[in-house]
Amino acid sequence: MKFSQIYFPAKEQAALLTKEFDATLSPTQVLVKADYDVLSAGTELANYHALPNTGASNADFPFYGIGYSVSGHVVEIGSQVKALKPGDNVVVRWGGHRSWFIVEEKELFKIPTGVDQRLAAFAHLASFSFLGVRKLQLQLGESAMVAGAGLLGLFALQIARLSGACPVLVSDFSSERRNLAIQLGADYALDPADPEFVKKAVELTDGRGPDGVVEVTGYIPALQQALECIAWQGRISLLGCTRISDQPIDFYKFVHSRGIILIGTHTLTRPSVDSRPGQWTEFDDYRTFFKLLQAGKLQVEPIIHEVVSPQDAATVYDHIGNASNPPVGILFDWTTFE
Repeated sequence: MKFSQIYFPAKEQAALLTKEFDATLSPTQVLVKADYDVLSAGTELANYHALPNTGASNADFPFYGIGYSVSGHVVEIGSQVKALKPGDNVVVRWGGHRSWFIVEEKELFKIPTGVDQRLAAFAHLASFSFLGVRKLQLQLGESAMVAGAGLLGLFALQIARLSGACPVLVSDFSSERRNLAIQLGADYALDPADPEFVKKAVELTDGRGPDGVVEVTGYIPALQQALECIAWQGRISLLGCTRISDQPIDFYKFVHSRGIILIGTHTLTRPSVDSRPGQWTEFDDYRTFFKLLQAGKLQVEPIIHEVVSPQDAATVYDHIGNASNPPVGILFDWTTFE
């Protein structure tokens, strides 16, 4: 059979590859057909431009390691597969932008009945935001700020609000993203370019500054700004991947002398089994994502900007790769691919 995959043949180029696919299963494997998958602009554009500290910067092109948050359905199962059957909808993680997958049963998470596959595709990506907020261990009534209103930030602000943070501030250069953040429940949305930004962030949090900050951008100037406005002995969750350390930080002044806690929040730091306070497994965060989604407490639909065909990958990446403010919430639709 044939399958299709989006990849980067060279720096700042994207294409759709179609080739033969051996669909032979081992007894514990499952054949999954992709339905929708999420374009994660931050990580993918870093690889598209081959920035430092990315998979693309450490490997020769062509580069295939893009795409990691997919919804699909089971087509065939191995002889020892017990918990899944053909027709079941599943979350596929780390699979790439492709039309078919062969996955071990234990690596798949069954999507609850009735959930829209477009929304379900965000489960794995949203789990990063859950981890970023959980590691802050917010207490009811503490204030929080999310620096960056891209995909991860838009989920993080909702999760911080659901965790009892009040108020929840969001910062982003884009007025469209700030407006969307307010729509999704942020109490205030600030422009980092505002010369009064730090003053406003402190005033809006009872003169203390935010108790917890989720730094999503991965840019040192955003971290510096967070350090300038955070509360005494506050916590900063470093959810965004810092690719380039292009600005010095006075750690004595902004971290050491104020008792600030900086928390590394890469998803690979989470436990593989047995969730514990501040650190839940991916699957437990998927369960939480779907419970909140089905209860109407977590909004995903407003985040979806566009659903595109994988055949348009070159155009899509060229557009967002050169945009100063790329759109959030782009889904690839694999439902028409065999």
